[in-house]
Amino acid sequence: MEPGSYRVRDGAVAAPGDDIGTPLFELAGPAGVGSGESGFGDGAYEARAGVPPEAELEALDAYSRTVAGVVERLAGSVASLRVMRAGRRGRVPVGAGSAVVLTPDGFLLTSAHVVAGRDREGRATFVDGRELAFRVAGSDPLSDLAVLRADGDELNPAELGDAAHLRVGQLVVAIGNPQGFAGSVTAGVVSALGRSLPARSENAVRMIDSVIQTDAALNPGNSGGALVDSFGRVVGVNTAVAGVGLGLAVPINDATRKVIGALMRDGRVRRAYLGVAGGPRPLPARARRERDQATGVEVIEVTSGSPAEGAGVRPEDLIVELAGSRVSGVDDIQRLMVADLIDAPVEVIVLRGGEPLQLRLVPRELR
Repeated sequence: MEPGSYRVRDGAVAAPGDDIGTPLFELAGPAGVGSGESGFGDGAYEARAGVPPEAELEALDAYSRTVAGVVERLAGSVASLRVMRAGRRGRVPVGAGSAVVLTPDGFLLTSAHVVAGRDREGRATFVDGRELAFRVAGSDPLSDLAVLRADGDELNPAELGDAAHLRVGQLVVAIGNPQGFAGSVTAGVVSALGRSLPARSENAVRMIDSVIQTDAALNPGNSGGALVDSFGRVVGVNTAVAGVGLGLAVPINDATRKVIGALMRDGRVRRAYLGVAGGPRPLPARARRERDQATGVEVIEVTSGSPAEGAGVRPEDLIVELAGSRVSGVDDIQRLMVADLIDAPVEVIVLRGGEPLQLRLVPRELR
């Protein structure tokens, strides 16, 4: 087949100007796909030099084979959740969602909002028909992740990937249980990386960083399900639908792996707490030149009795450094608020009236 443009009609291929009744050849393909018995629908196609028609057909079907391979590998590792709470008349259903198997002995990963509330428990159903009772082993609303413990073993654990290696445009597959339809699969691409999603736990608000945006269709019930790359590795936990064709997933990365480990081990995540509310602000010209830094975090409010108040931090201070690390935005402070900083004295540098001021601060545990 010579390189160039060809037209397909009813499975027959002819060059432009040729009588379609005298096909150059017939395209063999899966019955019922496209037009006639061919895997190609009517329309125009480009032929590549040295590539036989069979290879063209395989290339067009590579997408399907990839998605099908991911589903075969992961379908047994994603559970449908029925969430319940104790009521006067027994257990009462309060929600539904999805979960991903972490370990063969029953640890499951889901979204914290799926199991939010006191005394949550329920049933996890798998595609092989097994139905297991589960309880909440640990939940962290500020990362929207929770770990469940199911009463079963010999489960099929999913392989966790690393969202740090994702690229915009990369194929991803969402597996979950939207509207209660177990084992549902949708596919799309990574639409954007580095999104932020607000999360709240009582009076504390935190931004979830590095959120994945995808156009793979997500619906109620997908929350807690797997966002998977083309190699079958879980790179995200589906968490929100922001609009049609706009789904969001909490990434699987070094930070979230630590959260998952803490939930499995301790049932909670310990974080340090400063007691300030603020937002990004450009540094004054002189400070920008001296520090080679464009922005810091302006303190808008200092909580009464907080570590920040005890250290002498004031509203309108501009935080530029904390614990030896540069602070350019609120997310920089959040990343530093790890368990190791609890009750550990740290230095904080602020600009007050344009002049640098070094303060000593002792973060407490966020409760």
